Amino acid sequence: MALKFQYNKTALQAIDKQLRVRVRALPTLKNKESALRFEVLKARERAQALDLEIETRLAESDKMARLWTEFDPSLVRVRDVAIQTRKIAGVKIPVPGEIDWETRDFNLFTAPAWALEGVRVLKDISRLQIERRFFVRKMQILDHVRKKTTQKVNLYEKVQIPAFEDAILKIKRFLEDEDNLSKAAQKILKNRLLSESAP
Repeated sequence: MALKFQYNKTALQAIDKQLRVRVRALPTLKNKESALRFEVLKARERAQALDLEIETRLAESDKMARLWTEFDPSLVRVRDVAIQTRKIAGVKIPVPGEIDWETRDFNLFTAPAWALEGVRVLKDISRLQIERRFFVRKMQILDHVRKKTTQKVNLYEKVQIPAFEDAILKIKRFLEDEDNLSKAAQKILKNRLLSESAP
C-alpha cells in the first residue's frame, strides 16, 4: 500500500491515530471472524443433518409408494412461513418462524384410510425442507460476511498496520534529522558570530 503522507508533526499525529484505531479493532475483527467461522460450520452441519433426515423420511415414505399414487398432494400446501431475524456476530440472519399450512378439505369416507397420516408426513417433510433452506441461507450469509471480515483482518494485519508503522518511523527520522540539522546550523552560526566578534 503506497501511503501518501507529509513529513510534519500533524501528519505524524494523524497516522498515529489511524494506526491506534486499527490496532484496537484487530482483536475484535479476529474474534468476529472466528465466531463467524464457527457459526458457518454449525449451520453446514445442521443442513447436512437435515439432508439425512429428509432422505430417511423420503425412504420411509417410498415403502408406501403404491399408496402415494392414491394420495392427492394438493391437499396440503404452505401458505406462508413467518421469517424472523436473529443477530449472530452483528449479522442479521433469517430464522424460520411459524409455518402457516393450508389444508384442503377432503372427504374422509372417500379418501384413503391413511390420508390424515399422509398429510402429516407431507407436513413433516416440507417443514424439514424449509428448515434446511434457512440453514443453507444462513450458511451462505455468514460465509460471505466471514470472507469480508477475513479480508479486512488481512488488510489491517498485513498491509495497513505495517504501512502506518513504516510511515511513522520515516516521519520521526525525518523530523529528528531536521532537528539535528537545525541545531547544527545554529551551532555553526553561533561559532561564526563568536569568531567574528572576537578580535
